[in-house]
Amino acid sequence: MLISAILVIFFLVSESCEQAINTPQNKKQENEIVDINTYLNGKDFTGMETAIVAGGCFWCVEAAFQQIEGIVEAISGYAGGHTKNPTYKEVCTHTTGHTEAVYLIYNPSIINLETLLDIFFVAHDPTTLNRQGPDVGESYRSALFYDSEKQKMIIDAKIKEYNESTFNNKIVTELIPYDVFWVAEEYHQDFYWDNPNQGYVQAVSKPKVEKVAKVFKHLLKK
Repeated sequence: MLISAILVIFFLVSESCEQAINTPQNKKQENEIVDINTYLNGKDFTGMETAIVAGGCFWCVEAAFQQIEGIVEAISGYAGGHTKNPTYKEVCTHTTGHTEAVYLIYNPSIINLETLLDIFFVAHDPTTLNRQGPDVGESYRSALFYDSEKQKMIIDAKIKEYNESTFNNKIVTELIPYDVFWVAEEYHQDFYWDNPNQGYVQAVSKPKVEKVAKVFKHLLKK
């Protein structure tokens, strides 16, 4: 009985984000992949700022940030690659150069980039190359995308700070100039909240989201 329970737990923990989405209940028609500007066309985000972060499976990262006050939008997608309109299936081959990423739109009068980076470095392990837990491959690599020299300077300073004070191993997070962000298929958006009992969500995503909630309790949405 004990052995059976251990095997079940091992399966839940070892199941990757890619394997989880390939279960029958999650097979849905894929929408057309569009860039973020097309996706947000017609929406007004005057006064807001953006940040693009990648820290493994985007279900985890998206949900971790969605609970934070000042986050207006957290959108799952793909960035840093060399192919246009990449699908999830293509990105999971680890041949497109893309990493699963989250496009954050935030209110700078409530939260700043430095704090977002603090959350980012708690939400995942930035010292593992091309891997986050059971998710292995370049599409799960840690990366930050900057769209200005100011953003780059802030990110550089934060990485230096954490390298000197927090992690035993060196941070391997890539610092990449922003080019284009492709919005992921609709079923990926809000996946954590829409599928609370899904195996990967329970075993991998939930502990990460709850860790962020505990560390940044004072920043949670009311």
